[in-house]
Amino acid sequence: MTFLSLVLALLLEQWRPLVDRRAVFAPVAGFADFLERKLNAGQAQEGLVAWFAVLVPAVLLAWFVYSLLYSVTPLLGLAFNVAVLYATTGFRQESHYFTDINRALREGDLATARRLLGEYRGHSCDMLSANEIARLAIEDALTVSHRNVFGPIFWFVLLPGPTGAVLYRVAGFLARHWGTRGDPDFGRFGDFATKVFARLDWLPARATAVSFAIVGDFADAFDCWRTQATTWGDQPLGVVLASGAGAMGVRIGSAYPSGEHVEERPELGTGEPAEPAHLDATVGLIWRALVAWLGLVGVLSIVAALS
Repeated sequence: MTFLSLVLALLLEQWRPLVDRRAVFAPVAGFADFLERKLNAGQAQEGLVAWFAVLVPAVLLAWFVYSLLYSVTPLLGLAFNVAVLYATTGFRQESHYFTDINRALREGDLATARRLLGEYRGHSCDMLSANEIARLAIEDALTVSHRNVFGPIFWFVLLPGPTGAVLYRVAGFLARHWGTRGDPDFGRFGDFATKVFARLDWLPARATAVSFAIVGDFADAFDCWRTQATTWGDQPLGVVLASGAGAMGVRIGSAYPSGEHVEERPELGTGEPAEPAHLDATVGLIWRALVAWLGLVGVLSIVAALS
């Protein structure tokens, strides 16, 4: 059922991608904001309590509904699995940005490419060159593929029913929602959400990195992973980006102008600096990795059925 659920959900997402997942996470966001208002006194302990208050009911509800439907008929359990995966996974929701940026760069329309990337990132990109836009778009594509596809799939396969996908996506949402506040009055409320998601992402990030290495340049991917990943601020994401860049033989990261200041970042990858032509290679790497994941899950499902 795991393999079939994945295939059906991915086919559904390719046929009709979910345009806006904010509606899916709106109840979670509303409850998270309510708990923040009631509990946040600037300390990490309140954030821990709030994290469990959001996440535990979400995971238990997913497991209860799945178990109930499966007890009626496995087909209903399968349908619920597909529905949850459709809501929690998928690259197509945001891939139109990368497609449109790629098209604009191919046509030499730098203004449109800057505008599109600025809309996606939430800050002005008017000072970026074509190569800088390509570099950031590659980073965003690798990030989205991991956080929206490979990470949820990893935990979906590992935990029963759809609980793994719910766990990963809700934990990731809380890490972004609470853990990235720049307001000093917010205090340390988001510390626990950030730390626990980094731990939840430790294994999936390495699984994604391994798959990039297998379907790309294996030696360069592992060398970049080993020597560069720890320099990135988000450690699990650094593993994914370093491996992906090494697998393609391209350099990403480095400083770039963001609004009125320069964003300083370490360099990741090897070989040529990122160019617009590398955007197609990025999409190809992601799809090859996804096929490899599905092949592995399919083999494991057959072995489990025969044992």
